[in-house]
Formats: sequence, C-alpha cells, structure tokens
Amino acid sequence: MSIAIETNQLQKLFGQKAAVHNFNLRVPQGSMFGVVGPNGAGKTTALSMITGLLQPTAGEISVLGHSVWPDPLTIKALIGVLPDGIRTFDRLTGAELLRYTGQLRGLPLHEVQERSDSLLNLLGLTEARNKLITDYSAGMKKKIQLAAALIHNPKLIILDEPFEAVDPVSSETIRGILRQVVVRGGTVVLSSHVMELVEKLCDSVAIVHQGTIIAQGSVAEVSGGISLQNRFVELVGGATQVGDELSWLG
Repeated sequence: MSIAIETNQLQKLFGQKAAVHNFNLRVPQGSMFGVVGPNGAGKTTALSMITGLLQPTAGEISVLGHSVWPDPLTIKALIGVLPDGIRTFDRLTGAELLRYTGQLRGLPLHEVQERSDSLLNLLGLTEARNKLITDYSAGMKKKIQLAAALIHNPKLIILDEPFEAVDPVSSETIRGILRQVVVRGGTVVLSSHVMELVEKLCDSVAIVHQGTIIAQGSVAEVSGGISLQNRFVELVGGATQVGDELSWLG
C-alpha cells in the first residue's frame, strides 16, 4: 500500500512547550483521512509542518515520496492546502484570486479560466465572482479558498476545518468534490471537530491529544464498535455530564 504522508517522531517546540511530540502519522494514498482532536491538541501545528508552512523542531516528514524539509517548495507544488484562519488576498475578487492562483501554479490562462468557471459554478459563487473577497461571508471565503486549493488538480489535498461556516447545501457539494478526488486516486486529509462528519466521510482517522496521536487506523478500528464521538470522548477524557455546577442556570 502506497503512503501519501508519513511522519516519524515529529516534534514542534514553542519555547519549552511541546505543541507536537512523538507524532507518527501514516496516511494511505487514495484515501479520505480524518484528523480529529480537542482544541489545542496540536492538529493545526502538525498539518502546518506537513504542508511546509512551519519548520519542525525535530523528526521527519515524507509527503508523496519526498522529504518535506529542507525542501518544502517541491511539496508545495504538488499539494493543495486550505489552512484554517490564514488570511487570503481579500482585496481581489473571487475570479481574480483563482486566476492569480492558477497562473502561480503554472497553468495556461485558458485552462485557468475553464477550471475557475467550473469551480465557481459548482460552489455557488458564480454571481459573486466579481465581488471583492473582503465582502464575502465566512462560508463564501471558505469556498473560494477551497477552489484555490483545487484549481491545479493536486494529488494531495490537506484541509483544516473545510466545512466550518459552510451551509448544508454547499457542504454536500464539497463532500461530493472530495469523494471524486479520492475515486480518481487522489488523497484528502481533513481536520474537523465534527465527529459525525468524519465518521461518514473518511476511510481512516487519527485522534490527536496533547500533541501526539493516541489512536490511528480505519474508522471502524478506531471506533471499536461504538460511535466515533463516544470513542473520542472515551480516549480524550473530560466531563461528559453536567451536574450541579450550573445549578444556578435556568
């Protein structure tokens, strides 16, 4: 089985704090892979190192058979990325952002135009194509950033919270796009807080807690016969019942 992403003893320190440590991830090629964990678990930090946006303190990362560091530019050319919370060029229109991104990726202008039209139409952004991105809603910004991540037809797509703020109709469209990527041999890695979504959409999953992976495998293997939500709570811990602490409420 080919491996799209493999990390070995990956670590990232911020001062004396280890945001990620002993992070050993294996993502099969041609799969839909979910990365889940509590807020502050280290998911975004790990994905930022894997995509070449953040240099690790220690460890090794292989993406599509290439070592990411110290040559992250090679990997960046092969993958599509939708980071969470990173600003885009919001003084461009949606169409301008896709044209800029496509040409930056080396696509001929006519091909950029064809792909832009298809993506804008599919994601319900055709009427907003000439509107400045700064005037987009949160969900529209998420969708135009996804279109920019897809326009060069990457072999690997890494998405951090791709469904956040997206309406149900657009969400279903995005699911269909991602399934098509996998059917055609591509690999999708997505980070999400929504366990039900990961359980229904993904083939495999990794649960991240306190900077390391505490469970990894197929969704069925990790779930162990219960829902992924319950398995997640069981592994990560924390309060699941509200008792008398909020007796004043209501």
